[in-house]
Amino acid sequence: MPLRLADLPRRRYGSPGNAACPGCPETMGLRYVKMALGDNVVLVIPAGCSSVIQGIRPKSGINFPILNIVFASAASAASGMSSAFEMLGQDVKVVVWAGDGGTADIGFQALSGAAERNDDIIYICVDNEAYMNTGIQRSGLTPYGAWTTTTWTGKTEPKKPLPFIVLAHNVPYVATATVGYPQDFIEKLRKAATIRGFKYIHLHAPCPVGWRFDPSLTAKIAQLAVQTGAFILFEYENGRFRLSPYSGMYRDPKRRVPLEEYLKLQGRFQTVLKDPQKLEMLRAEIDEMWRWALLLEKGMASPELKK
Repeated sequence: MPLRLADLPRRRYGSPGNAACPGCPETMGLRYVKMALGDNVVLVIPAGCSSVIQGIRPKSGINFPILNIVFASAASAASGMSSAFEMLGQDVKVVVWAGDGGTADIGFQALSGAAERNDDIIYICVDNEAYMNTGIQRSGLTPYGAWTTTTWTGKTEPKKPLPFIVLAHNVPYVATATVGYPQDFIEKLRKAATIRGFKYIHLHAPCPVGWRFDPSLTAKIAQLAVQTGAFILFEYENGRFRLSPYSGMYRDPKRRVPLEEYLKLQGRFQTVLKDPQKLEMLRAEIDEMWRWALLLEKGMASPELKK
């Protein structure tokens, strides 16, 4: 039976008046984590927006036990915490909640190490595609052509294909999700919680401030990213790859919503919309991700992504 949001817990997991911006996807995502995993969860959060959203000690705007840690050490701290709980005989799910900078850039060495060791943690990359908390600087996960305060004419490099890089570690579970389809995210979280070893979920998280859109459109933009093919929802479980149903229907480019419908709602892509060459470069970035996804779906590419 399909998961219904009406059947999920109704408790408040984020306090009113916390420090999140209007339309913040991180408060949405944190709510779904708690709905999926319940109270037996500890979060490990490196520097980022969620460090600020909590508020100032001794009070917190987020109803989780949280370890705040330095940028580069979230995965290693979580690995040690998971081992400690196991030694104590306590069944506690240790979840890293880290941004794109703390995952793809500054924290990648710890992430890769934990994946290589197959440490028993759930790692969630909350991908808002820039260093939002420190002034909207570009990260390795900023897409081609996007405006940031350090790429004010548009980023000239493609987005790092991080879910595929983690998949190449051949860990038990890798998935992508978005705040626009909460049922899909919750189901993937619950599946990850049943698997022993390293689990990675890449969460698409549109940021109204950094992406320059109206805060009421967060969920719509997250859904458009999937419907246009700009973000692919998939699962990789014990060597088997499959597109999630919300993305499966868009494997044929002819069935997708035009990419411009996604881009035009965001101020960060205005130079792309005005430059046909930049628009084609961004399409090429998206097409490359789909090429790998479809090869993996057909079993024609190994987890190591050999060319």
